[in-house]
Amino acid sequence: MTAPWRNPWRRPYFLAGITWAYIVWSLVPVLVAVQFSFNDGRSRSTWQGFSMQWYCCADGSVGEDSSLLRALNNSLILGAATVLIATPMGVMLAMGLTRWRSRASRVSNGIALVPLVTPEIVVGSALYLVMVNLYQFVPLGRPAMLLGHVTFSVSYVLVVVRSRLQSIGPDYEEAARDLGAGPVQAIRTILIPMLMPSIFASAMLVFATSLDDFVVSQFLFGDASNATVPIKLYNAVRSSPTPALNALATLLLVASFLALILAYVGLRQSRRRGGKSGLEDLADLG
Repeated sequence: MTAPWRNPWRRPYFLAGITWAYIVWSLVPVLVAVQFSFNDGRSRSTWQGFSMQWYCCADGSVGEDSSLLRALNNSLILGAATVLIATPMGVMLAMGLTRWRSRASRVSNGIALVPLVTPEIVVGSALYLVMVNLYQFVPLGRPAMLLGHVTFSVSYVLVVVRSRLQSIGPDYEEAARDLGAGPVQAIRTILIPMLMPSIFASAMLVFATSLDDFVVSQFLFGDASNATVPIKLYNAVRSSPTPALNALATLLLVASFLALILAYVGLRQSRRRGGKSGLEDLADLG
């Protein structure tokens, strides 16, 4: 009989314990910060009772502080604009690189993934120098921040959508062409519907990433009127912060969390449906 500690197929209690310890270590500070956004007093370290005053309808709350509302508005607008630009670009890039068969395509694939492996401090500083010295027609502020966010967000869409394209393969599109569909019609009626869960998931991932970005935004935001929530939190936490900052951070956390949940649901739908929608659309063409 094999000793329990020598059985390679036993349940990995030790590894599971390390995993849960890491999760607790990561989440406890976040949960504490969220807790104090509901504090009844101004303290961010001493619990004084439950209250929603730091969210709305009290002096200094998120709902009454124009600078906090502006930061939240800037983050949401920037995230939505990044999704609208980066998602179609990433989808087209994924479709093009999937079809491109040559040595140059492998180099292009590597270049397209550079933003994912490059430290953000390098990306942010490089973008700042480019905007200031080369692309002077792009002013610092929301236009420069949007361009910077799109630059590193396209790679996320590329990775997610291209993996789905590779799992689909060329068979459905070729079958549609055999049934009389043109190249554009095959993509529009067969390929795009099959990609929609992955496109939606990548869009939500881009939205969450844009909301949470600090480094690139810090280089490009210009003046205080364009500050996003991460920049506002960084600048305000060094002075005399109130639990209103915790409330603002909690709202951003909820928005990011919802976006990630929607992305997860989209990916699950993509795996669950498989090729069913493609077969149904092919039947319609036939």
